[in-house]
Amino acid sequence: MSGVTALPLHGAAGARIASELRDAILAGEYAPGARIRQEDLADRHGASRLPVREALRMLEAEGLLTLVANTGAWVTKLTLADCEELYRIRERIEPLLLSYSVPRLGASAIDRLAALADAMETADDVEQFLALDRDFHLGSYAAADTAVLGDLVLGLWNRTQHYRRAFTRVFRSAGERSVHHDHQLLVAAFRRGDIEEAERTLAAHIRRTRLELARHPEIFG
Repeated sequence: MSGVTALPLHGAAGARIASELRDAILAGEYAPGARIRQEDLADRHGASRLPVREALRMLEAEGLLTLVANTGAWVTKLTLADCEELYRIRERIEPLLLSYSVPRLGASAIDRLAALADAMETADDVEQFLALDRDFHLGSYAAADTAVLGDLVLGLWNRTQHYRRAFTRVFRSAGERSVHHDHQLLVAAFRRGDIEEAERTLAAHIRRTRLELARHPEIFG
């Protein structure tokens, strides 16, 4: 009987550890290429190696970690070519996801997105901007009812989070305002229910980030 109950407990512990480690990676606490030590995670969470290994495998499946047999785990590091491929995928599928969501966005949801767009313009630092930007874009997709696309987009967002942070530092230091302009154009399209304009604006928005990252190969070490 104890063997039957142990698996769900290990599974729950693994999911909890994976969730906390995912949040730490996305928050920039671990840089791309940083090593993740099983023993450190086990000590931190008061857990055995089994749920820790399950957590690492979960994040490997999401593309956030790279596991090397009998060696260890590292935060996945993208090359410029990797990042360009992921951004090209995002350019094509995020407008599609948005097209599912826009017709279902209610007035209160759009008002919230407008408030997030305004708040980004006065964000105090990179991390605050990133949190607001994530809420804005994922919030704009939240009304979509999809079986696969929503999870796929979330996974791509998570895998490119470090590089979006690097892009944000670049555009803020240069005083670039086009990102904010795009957000306001998206809100206006949402209010009109103009799906095609929203799709065009979003695709251009993602493309601009891709091109800017390509201009800064030093980001990829």
